[in-house]
Amino acid sequence: MASSASISGLSSGLDTASLVSQFMQLEAVPQTRLKARVTTEQKVVTALQTLNTKAALVGSKAASLAKPATWDAVTASVSTTGTTPSGVSVSADSTTAGPGRFSVTVTAVAQTHQLGFTSAAALTDTVTGGSTKVTIDRFDGTPVQIDTGDGTLKGLVAAINDSANNTGLRATPVKSADGYRLIVESVATGAASDFTITAEDGSALLGGATVRAGADARIDLGSGIVATSTTNTFADLTPGVTVTLSDDAVVGSTSTVTVKQDVSKISAAIADLVASANSLISEIDTQTANSATAGASGVLAGDAMSRNLRTSVLSTLFSAVGSTTLAKVGIQSDRTGKITFDTNAFATAYAKDPAGTEALFTAGATAEQNGFAARLEKVAKAASDSTTGTITTSIASRRSGVDRLQDSIDAWDVRLAQRKETLERQFTALETALNQMNQQSSWLSGQISSLPSYS
Repeated sequence: MASSASISGLSSGLDTASLVSQFMQLEAVPQTRLKARVTTEQKVVTALQTLNTKAALVGSKAASLAKPATWDAVTASVSTTGTTPSGVSVSADSTTAGPGRFSVTVTAVAQTHQLGFTSAAALTDTVTGGSTKVTIDRFDGTPVQIDTGDGTLKGLVAAINDSANNTGLRATPVKSADGYRLIVESVATGAASDFTITAEDGSALLGGATVRAGADARIDLGSGIVATSTTNTFADLTPGVTVTLSDDAVVGSTSTVTVKQDVSKISAAIADLVASANSLISEIDTQTANSATAGASGVLAGDAMSRNLRTSVLSTLFSAVGSTTLAKVGIQSDRTGKITFDTNAFATAYAKDPAGTEALFTAGATAEQNGFAARLEKVAKAASDSTTGTITTSIASRRSGVDRLQDSIDAWDVRLAQRKETLERQFTALETALNQMNQQSSWLSGQISSLPSYS
């Protein structure tokens, strides 16, 4: 809305522009209070969002620890008698592997099939006979022919190694005293990797070849149990357990493979959950601090929902049924209202009773039988659920309130603009009237002074 022109103090000598500004400051006091409330509410929303994020993180970590599958975590190791490494390694899949122990004696490692040709030649010598093609027989179907281009040793090596020919072989020329000798080996290992290479007419290349036959890897597990593999990897040798031999594994060496529950991994997950829960508690304490005790009030001071959440988090330390305490597995609360975790106490309890210890954390058959992690998951998700969480709904409510306050502020902008226009119009009218009066006074004075004087 356009404002009226203002003539500041033209006739009155008053700084009417300053007067209008001061009047408007008084008029704007209600709007200023609304703006202050918006700022405060926005700080509250920010604090609630921080709580929501921390609660959601607690819920996520608790949900993982509440699953029995998480407690199936295993670790696999290999021990070998003597000081020489056996070349045996092991990995375990926690979803399928279970505790176990067995010995592995290496009786053979997997090898490629290799041909070492007898005759030496220069790289530019023709070595394929009367044709530029050679025949490769992998004994798994019809022999295939590849074209070397020019029939030279260099062309033969290039054709074998060309990925477009898909030979499954690799060729290497090795320099000797009288030229280059050719070595060709299979890319894959195993007894079934054998092959031959001949000229197109079936005659031998380069004087024939010495053969090193491909071989399967073989290990002896004892009691007459032998396992073989075309590679040096024995996948799922036992359910979820894979044993791998290095290329230089010591034939004849015996190793012991041990698969056991990974207590350290579970303990670390519990410690991480406790740390996240304590971070949430600390955030609540900071944001709900009262000036009478903390020196400065938090933005959520007096917020019952936040304090109830803190109480609910700590209440998860206690089971809904029975008198079982978490202290024996290392979980307690301290004097400051934080949760503590003793890893040594947990390790001792788990070693003594793995199933019973797990039950104190995981989901039970009923909600009343839920363990610590399951109870904490329920509390955290009740607070942070994206649609029904108590923090989520509080944030939505506060945002709606901010929107309403902002609407009121916008309405006050219009109202104040109108009020300013009215004041400026009134002062302008005042100055105009005073100016007219001054002009009339000057005219009258002139008229009076022009009258004749009589003695």
